[in-house]
Parts: sequence; structure tokens; C-alpha cells
Amino acid sequence: MELKLLNIGFGNVVVASRIVAIVTPNSAPMKRLKEDAREGKKLIDATQGRRTRSIIITDSDHIILSAVQTETISQRFLSGDAKEPGEPRP
Repeated sequence: MELKLLNIGFGNVVVASRIVAIVTPNSAPMKRLKEDAREGKKLIDATQGRRTRSIIITDSDHIILSAVQTETISQRFLSGDAKEPGEPRP
């Protein structure tokens, strides 16, 4: 099985095949989703203390917060910029 890792900023990566959605955090439903994940111990904060600019939803119902713009992560995902583990960066 071939795993592709998607860079979500600051040295953090996510397995690309596990991503269900990449959304902006500004709406009330997304804020509720974030709080529900926090209460259910399924929130992963990968912002490194910076402002949350995107929320990544996985197939395991984990919610990942990233400081990288939603558009940037989406472009990396769609362009195949995901890397195999151990593969050097260009």
C-alpha cells in the first residue's frame, strides 16, 4: 500500500488518502465542529500557536487545525504534491 503524506505546514503532515474535507474555520458550524472534536478528544492542533486558517476532516472523524490557508492545502492535495514517507523535498 502506497502512503502519500500531505504537508499541512510547519513540518506537520497528514496521510492524504484519509482526508475527507478541507474547510475554512470561519463559519459557526465549523466552530461547533471544532469544539465537539475537542470535547471528544479528536482534535489535533497543528497550528504551532498561530491562527487557524483551515480545518481538515479525516475519515476517522479527527479534526486537524492548520495555520496554512485552505486554498494552499487544496492545491497541494490536487496537484499531487503529497510525498511518500522518506521522500526528499524538491
